[in-house]
Amino acid sequence: MFNRSKSDAPTVADANEAARAQAEEIASGKGHATPSRKDREAANRRPLVPADRKAARVADRDRARTDRERQQAGMAAGDERYLPVRDKGPQKKFARDFVDARWSVGEFLIPVVVVLLLVTFLPFPAATKNTISSYVLIVVWGFFLLTVIDCLVMGGLLAKRLREKYGTVERGVRWYASMRAIQLRPLRMPKPQVKRGQQPS
Repeated sequence: MFNRSKSDAPTVADANEAARAQAEEIASGKGHATPSRKDREAANRRPLVPADRKAARVADRDRARTDRERQQAGMAAGDERYLPVRDKGPQKKFARDFVDARWSVGEFLIPVVVVLLLVTFLPFPAATKNTISSYVLIVVWGFFLLTVIDCLVMGGLLAKRLREKYGTVERGVRWYASMRAIQLRPLRMPKPQVKRGQQPS
């Protein structure tokens, strides 16, 4: 009852069919049996310690330098993929372009302060040196006040443009713009992407 019938037993014709199918598979281009899982794992296994440690260190150092140069170039170009969190976002991008397109009082703050401090070290007579130091202090504080006023005005104009473009102003974007405005233009990072007078898009 439960025994297989003679018709279910493998025949010579079935064996010939299987052999022909295998031959066709080999002829079709595979040419080898499917590797076992054990064979695949052995092929993918790599030694923890490379045979040539010095060459491996050199290769790792070159790869790290290449990655670092690519990141620096991407950051300088303003590529979002390479920017730190503080520089990311469309509003930060707009703020950078807005600052870089205008002349700011703050970008001259550091050079002016350095020059005035150097003046105080010149060998003037004592009375003259005291007078010069007083004037230098007044000029520095006056320039600092102008920088603050310029940043406040710029922040107001930037906020207006951001509301027109995005409908809202992201928190901290005006402070972000002010900090960029007091940096020398060649030292800004990401590098300026617009020319003076060019309106940001």
